Amino acid sequence: MFTRRTLIGAVSAIAVMASAGFAQAQDKLYIPLISKGFQHQFWQAVKAGADKAAAEFNVEVTFEGPDNETMVDKQIDMLTAALGKKPAAIGFAALDSQAAIPLLKQAQDAKIPVVAFDSGVDSDIPVATASTDNLAAAALAADKMAELIGGEGKVALVVHDQTSRTGIDRRDGFVNQVKAKYPKIEIVSIQYGAGDQLQSTEITKSILQGNPDLKGIFGANEGSAIGVVNGVKEAGRSGIVIIGYDSGAAQKKAIMDGAMAGAITQNPVGIGYETVKAAVAAAKGEKVEKNIDTGFFWYDKSTMDKPEIAAVLYD
Repeated sequence: MFTRRTLIGAVSAIAVMASAGFAQAQDKLYIPLISKGFQHQFWQAVKAGADKAAAEFNVEVTFEGPDNETMVDKQIDMLTAALGKKPAAIGFAALDSQAAIPLLKQAQDAKIPVVAFDSGVDSDIPVATASTDNLAAAALAADKMAELIGGEGKVALVVHDQTSRTGIDRRDGFVNQVKAKYPKIEIVSIQYGAGDQLQSTEITKSILQGNPDLKGIFGANEGSAIGVVNGVKEAGRSGIVIIGYDSGAAQKKAIMDGAMAGAITQNPVGIGYETVKAAVAAAKGEKVEKNIDTGFFWYDKSTMDKPEIAAVLYD
């Protein structure tokens, strides 16, 4: 039979346990990741890697991004809100590498380590950057394009943006490789479609209309690449060599169907994992590697099932 005293004692014990549990939750490092968006399967794969690291290192990780990769102001708002929660560290994939610098300076002043991921920032504020070597990856895409079109002819690029580090590096990596190694290849157009499939589709149709003798198009991210495939199909053109970037179900299908010759895949799960791993180390005052290269691969119909390739593809 419960007495008033035992009831009070039980309530007190529960309160103490709850308080201890709260304190334990509060002791868990909080690391928000602000991505470029959520509209591509690439970002879901990055999140999966971040979640894996969060479980392994016993930290609290949140992952958010704007609805699409044109919403720089929305991303800045998200970064502001995340910093307002005084996190142990923060991961950031910049849509505009310049626009975020004042906020990143605030993080630095508050001694909140910043780990850049996917897109670097034009600043020495990030303690580390976990990303693909996009210059080298896009150069490989240019080599594959040259091989597939016989080393000569007209090509075009549909790039997601000209403000993020990934957009700039993938454009320049491809263009510079063509200029350095393939004098008989002419780049006739570089257009920007915000990584949006519909916008990239219309851009592709416009490029094709203006260049009836075009031989190939490079789509520099998941949305751009699928837009190129759709644009070529809607224009009723054949014989156009399409090279993509990233993975995803639609792009893999396009390669299997022969609509796309092949693509560069990153290691998005690895990017998410390494970002959180570096953020945890930095929050604890440990030394972290400044540039964390998460790797890339060329894949096509003949290599998609190879274990080392299949491991970094995603749906």
